Amino acid sequence: MTASGRPDGFPAGGTEVSPEQRIPEWGDHRAAAHVFDGDLPGIDPAELSEEDLIREVQSLHRTRLDTLRHATDSALANHLRRTAELETEYLARHPGREVDPSRLRDA
Repeated sequence: MTASGRPDGFPAGGTEVSPEQRIPEWGDHRAAAHVFDGDLPGIDPAELSEEDLIREVQSLHRTRLDTLRHATDSALANHLRRTAELETEYLARHPGREVDPSRLRDA
C-alpha cells in the first residue's frame, strides 16, 4: 500500500514537514518573518513596552493548542509568525535571561 494513511496526504511518522512548510502563505519568505509588512497584523514588537510584550507572548501561548488544532491555515501561519516575532524580541531584550537550574536536564 502506498497511501500515507493520513487524510491530509502527508506521510505518517517522523518524515513530515513542519507546519510552516505546509502553509502556503509562508512560501519561501519564512526566513524574513521579522520584516514587518503593512498588511501583517500586530504592532512591531520593538515598539511594545515590556509589560505589553509579556502580555502578548502569554496570550499567544495560552491560545497555542487551540490554534494548532482548529484554526485555518492562514490563522495558524499568522500565529506562528507573530509568536516568532514576539519571542525574538523578548530574547533580544533579555540575552542573559536567568535560567532556572531546575529546568536543566542532567547530562
